[in-house]
Amino acid sequence: MSNIALEVHNIVKTFSVDGGKINAVDDVSFQVRSGEFVALVGPSGSGKTTMLSILAALLTPSSGQVLIDGHDLARMNEKQRVGLRREKIGFTFQSNNLIPYLTAQENVEFMLRLNGRNGRDGRARSMELLTRLGLNDRLHNLPAQMSGGQQQRVAIARALIHNPTVVLADEPTASLDTERAFQVVETFAKLIHENQRAGIMVTHDLRMCKYVDRVLQMRDGKLVHEYTTPEEIAALAKGGD
Repeated sequence: MSNIALEVHNIVKTFSVDGGKINAVDDVSFQVRSGEFVALVGPSGSGKTTMLSILAALLTPSSGQVLIDGHDLARMNEKQRVGLRREKIGFTFQSNNLIPYLTAQENVEFMLRLNGRNGRDGRARSMELLTRLGLNDRLHNLPAQMSGGQQQRVAIARALIHNPTVVLADEPTASLDTERAFQVVETFAKLIHENQRAGIMVTHDLRMCKYVDRVLQMRDGKLVHEYTTPEEIAALAKGGD
């Protein structure tokens, strides 16, 4: 693996709750390299989704520093952060947020249009991604004509189409059956590795960790454990069966 694509330094996110304060993310630091696929796991309320929103520049931390491709989010104004999200971050939500009046292929190519890159090469890449995700027969279907799992795979293709530096996925298998979930995450991992992107996947399903290079475990807002060896990761994934 090559350069560090994402750096997280001492991130804290504090919320006011019932007259008091709680640290949803509490002094978290880590790095992700280009071509590395990382899982962020932990129980509900552990802070992993809040952390992902901070990485996506959708939520501002109370303190700490996030750098994407060397760009410090804290030093950017809102217009600059919007530009960085559009160009350097790919994001899939639990709710896939597809545009209802665009076809599968048009939804994927929408990111290219935003960046002024929707030429012939972009159309060919969108078809390639959708085909690899098992959607070659759904290119011209609207979201309402697809299952939840198919829509989620369109959202994954959309997150990858513009070759972002960092790809963030929030529970990408939530609406998939087990067999399709394994297929999608395996393909997702291959695309991360082949295209040398930094990938982070929030998941509650430890079985999906078999496809990642590293696992970060959060609890009560803190990063409590890091699984780095293939043996550790395999044991964690097997424990999720």
